[in-house]
Amino acid sequence: MTVNILTPDKQLYEGEATYIGLPGTDGSLGILSHHAPLVTTLRKGEITLKTDDEEMTFEVNGGTVEVLNNHVTILAQ
Repeated sequence: MTVNILTPDKQLYEGEATYIGLPGTDGSLGILSHHAPLVTTLRKGEITLKTDDEEMTFEVNGGTVEVLNNHVTILAQ
């Protein structure tokens, strides 16, 4: 799946991923390829992003996430 992680100041990540772990406001959630469409909000916490080669983490203070057509857009604070 294609992932974009954006903040008001810069783009943190753009590329492919096999898994994304998110700190949702109603609890943690995981996104895999071909996930059902989803729009939700994020709380303060850590985004975990896995690719075939590595695992990355990003600290966020909240935001929103949209999953649509195997594309994930995260607007983080």
